[in-house]
Amino acid sequence: MIPSRFPAVNPRRHARGFTLIEILVVVVIIGILAGAVMTNLWGETDRAMQARAKADIDTLKTSLNLYRLDNFVYPSTNQGLEALINRPGGSPEARNWRSGGYIDRIPKDPWGRDYVYLSPGQRGDFDLYSYGADGQPGGEGGNADVTSWGE
Repeated sequence: MIPSRFPAVNPRRHARGFTLIEILVVVVIIGILAGAVMTNLWGETDRAMQARAKADIDTLKTSLNLYRLDNFVYPSTNQGLEALINRPGGSPEARNWRSGGYIDRIPKDPWGRDYVYLSPGQRGDFDLYSYGADGQPGGEGGNADVTSWGE
């Protein structure tokens, strides 16, 4: 037999992989990074939902103002926002109600609830608002009310 210049290779010796500790360190680092990102995104979600509620309220305010231009009054609380898509009955009468309505549909707030509409309002000709994420009056942050009068 001819002697080899290269020693015999032991396959177990050259098989390399990650140790359990290395894998655990990587998993912990990924967990910390994911937690930090989710914390930042959670706050952004609240702000985005509040911004959407404000945009919906602005759209409804514009539609209510168009209704008033045609009919000289806002719909009553009893007639509600539904008066923007279907000709309302009752008082005050909508004599010049626009065929096709003033808006395609009445949106729900970003939390799946109806917007609150009062006419006459306590803050103006009408009050239009959402109670925020918690569905209760008042609140802070994501739970804060979103209103037509901009407080």
